[in-house]
Amino acid sequence: QVNLVESGGDSVQAGGSLTLSCVLSGKAISSYCMGWLRQPPGKAHEGVARISANGGSSYYSDSVKGRFTISRDNSKNTLSLQMNNLNTEDTAMYYCAAGLGSGRDCSYRYLGQGTQVTVSS
Repeated sequence: QVNLVESGGDSVQAGGSLTLSCVLSGKAISSYCMGWLRQPPGKAHEGVARISANGGSSYYSDSVKGRFTISRDNSKNTLSLQMNNLNTEDTAMYYCAAGLGSGRDCSYRYLGQGTQVTVSS
């Protein structure tokens, strides 16, 4: 049974930074491509960033490119998202996801419970 637990969400002012973390248990994280998704209030889920199983490739949505950095530590079964220069449009519930695939394709199989990020102006 794979379980994902996110942490690090908080309330910050625009221009601030946060680091989100996700711990995968139940299986080696190296088996999965990983990603972060978010759901802004009243809107659908959207992909934010994803990273290949070995960490060699990463992809970002246009809205966060240059501000967010996804990384993973397979030895610690963890995934991280460094978020800089946050703006109010980044306000959302952020979810960690694990899936199967290669390159830009990662079909998510597991999703965490989420951690809330709130950015105020």
